[in-house]
Amino acid sequence: MTDASAPAEQPETSTEPRTDAAAVDAAEASARPATPLWLAVVIAAVTGVFYAYDVWEAVGNLVGLNLYADSLGVGLTAYGVVVLIVGVVLPFLVYAVAFWLGRRRGPLGQLALFVVGYALVQVLSADVAVLFGLNGLDLG
Repeated sequence: MTDASAPAEQPETSTEPRTDAAAVDAAEASARPATPLWLAVVIAAVTGVFYAYDVWEAVGNLVGLNLYADSLGVGLTAYGVVVLIVGVVLPFLVYAVAFWLGRRRGPLGQLALFVVGYALVQVLSADVAVLFGLNGLDLG
């Protein structure tokens, strides 16, 4: 029998995962970040400015309302102080979560996470403003 007349080998049809070079390359490609580092830094920095402004607003509310309450001769309740402190901490927390969730995504995915997180922070900031009757938003 010659090599030409030998039956061709059939590929194995096992249920075990393949460990060939293509599977390894695909695993390495999925482990790499989808966005170049410089672009991820630019997206994080630009959106970080908006989050920083919201932190500045929250610190202003915390300090301003304490001064206003002192000028009236009263103090804020513990609930009020906790709500104002949460208003300061929340933008940092949401920004960190958006950064962590977007670290392996493309640029549009990262930007979407930061924008959605910022929208969440703005909604919660508006809730604090309504709670304290700030900026003429006395809806009660």
